[in-house]
Amino acid sequence: MSNRSARASLAGIARLSLLSLISVLLLGAALPASAQWKWRDPAGKLQFSDLPPPNGTPEKDILQRPANARRAPIVIQPYGQAAASEAPASAASAGRSAPSKEELARQARDKQREKDAQAQQKEEERRIAEQRRANCQSAQDNQRLLESGVRIRRANAQGEPEVLDDKQREAELQRARAVVSSECR
Repeated sequence: MSNRSARASLAGIARLSLLSLISVLLLGAALPASAQWKWRDPAGKLQFSDLPPPNGTPEKDILQRPANARRAPIVIQPYGQAAASEAPASAASAGRSAPSKEELARQARDKQREKDAQAQQKEEERRIAEQRRANCQSAQDNQRLLESGVRIRRANAQGEPEVLDDKQREAELQRARAVVSSECR
């Protein structure tokens, strides 16, 4: 009896192994036909399908396509000719329709950031130029005062007033001239 049950158990295992082998073979044959497209959706998730990705999916997000699928045509400009501004847009849109709303919104945000950065840079340049003008004016005023020969008093390190002697006046005059030459361009 134990011999019979052992044979039945072996026969069941053999059938199960045979069915598993057949299902694995069928599944392996069906895989290439089912998932030929692979792309990243706007949320960043990987998508697999036997249909192409939706229109407006950027070319960089299409990770895999069937062997017979067409790519967007590549436009090659002859050397020395300026590229027309419409060429990249027409090349990109040849294989699909207009960009998606998300893509247009991203492009608008990028343009706005660029404009903001340019405006900030211009404001910084304007502020620096204004500071340079103020430094120039102050240095010119100091230079005129030092060249006038008027007695100049200032506070020393202890806070006590002192009158500039000729050596100190000449040193201050040299500093004022250096500032004028660097700031007054």
